[in-house]
Amino acid sequence: MNNILWVDDEIELLKPHIIYLQSKGYNLTTAKSGDEALEIIEDTSFNLIFLDENMPGLSGLETLNIIKDRYHNIPVIMITKSEEESIMEEAIGSKISDYLIKPVNPNQILLTIKKNLDSSRLVDEKITKSYQQEFRNISLQLSSNLTFEEWYDVYKKIIYWELELSKSNDNSIDEIISMQKSEANSQFFRFVSKNYESWINDINSPLLSHNLMEKKVFPYLNKDSSVYMLLIDNLRYDQWKIIEDKILEKFKVIDDDMYMSILPTSTQYSRNSIFSGLKPSEIASKYPKKWLNDEDEGGKNMFEEDFLIDQLSRNHMSDFKSSYTKITNIDFGRKVINKIDNMKHNNLNVIVYNFVDMLSHARTEMKVIKELADDDSAYRSLTASWFEHSPLNDIISKIAQQGSKVIITTDHGTINVNKPSKVIGDKKVNPNLRYKQGKNLNYISSDVFEVNDPLKFFLPKQNISSKYIFAKEDLYFVYQNNYNKYVNFYKNTYQHGGVSLEEMLLPIIVMEPK
Repeated sequence: MNNILWVDDEIELLKPHIIYLQSKGYNLTTAKSGDEALEIIEDTSFNLIFLDENMPGLSGLETLNIIKDRYHNIPVIMITKSEEESIMEEAIGSKISDYLIKPVNPNQILLTIKKNLDSSRLVDEKITKSYQQEFRNISLQLSSNLTFEEWYDVYKKIIYWELELSKSNDNSIDEIISMQKSEANSQFFRFVSKNYESWINDINSPLLSHNLMEKKVFPYLNKDSSVYMLLIDNLRYDQWKIIEDKILEKFKVIDDDMYMSILPTSTQYSRNSIFSGLKPSEIASKYPKKWLNDEDEGGKNMFEEDFLIDQLSRNHMSDFKSSYTKITNIDFGRKVINKIDNMKHNNLNVIVYNFVDMLSHARTEMKVIKELADDDSAYRSLTASWFEHSPLNDIISKIAQQGSKVIITTDHGTINVNKPSKVIGDKKVNPNLRYKQGKNLNYISSDVFEVNDPLKFFLPKQNISSKYIFAKEDLYFVYQNNYNKYVNFYKNTYQHGGVSLEEMLLPIIVMEPK
């Protein structure tokens, strides 16, 4: 039962109101002065306080200030005869939850109580009921033969409801949305396995990594303006939705779309493809000295600027001024803020921001990060907190002041892995937990999307018997040696490289300043 304290020096006159609220199931306690109220509050816990503004002795405003100083979490409704602006401003400045003007009627009081005490419950009930209605619709969609455009729609719906339900205090529904998301990933894996070879050969293909710049960036370039492409490494669609509102304070969206990452969903493959406009085996063939295979030593994304310049040239844009900046730490990020003014003279400015990828990897290695981001909801919250205080937020603000367009995207996403899958390979097999490349691979075939002829999939082939395997859903590969140790170490970590909605379906957002 909700406990309510009503403080008024003329409390006897309010007896009908009190009886009415008691009939609605509320427990009312009364006080005739501020001093009496403060004594009562010391001994009793209250969910809400009604406080008269004009009382002899300790005034309503004085009582309010003491209550908020000692018990700042209790909502206080100020009731006053006066409509003086100064009184209201002082009360609002003292963080009242609401105010009412005398004379008040019972319905006013009841609505105020519901708004301040029951709003969370009512919102929770509304969200839960709405999702229960939508659950069937999504399930029906998943049981049909979806196109990739329909998969974009389904994934957006699932993320929408996942974010809405995370605001609710009703944890019972969390398991249902989680199960529906798992079912969606299972169906999505079948969809990708069936169609990916056609897509990568440009047959009835969605927008893939290697076409991203040609289709979604270059059309916005011209000689008279500057466009910024911000690629936030490893940014999932749900993470984009978490930071979106902050960015939309300064920008309006002119194109809200998705694209699909190529396989493997890893930086080496997907991001090099974005900036080169080529598929991985084409990059390896065209730039043999600039492509490193999985087992080769050295950085795998060291030539993105070269790839970008060459792609501009192939698209007859060699006379367009461009810049490429990669931010891997906060100090350099702060330096870039001061360089934005000079970038406005370029037609295209590419900024790669590497923090989110580093965050997901740090979560695997560092217990403190794992505790801060124990699940998807916490992982999103950590992303939002980082963005709000990051140089990237300041960079975006500077671009808005400049009046330039911004294109925000990513190279791949990541998935929280929870189910191990045993794999055996030789010493040259790459260490990635979501895909393996090499010869003499032994694995559970039902757990993977297997590519026996890499060249048909435009993947570099190391030797005649090389193949690729990609983990499905939330699986992760574990070797036979020290199996239990690594199962426990990598369980509930964020990995990428495989086939899942989270890794493959990615935002591409075009905005202009408001």
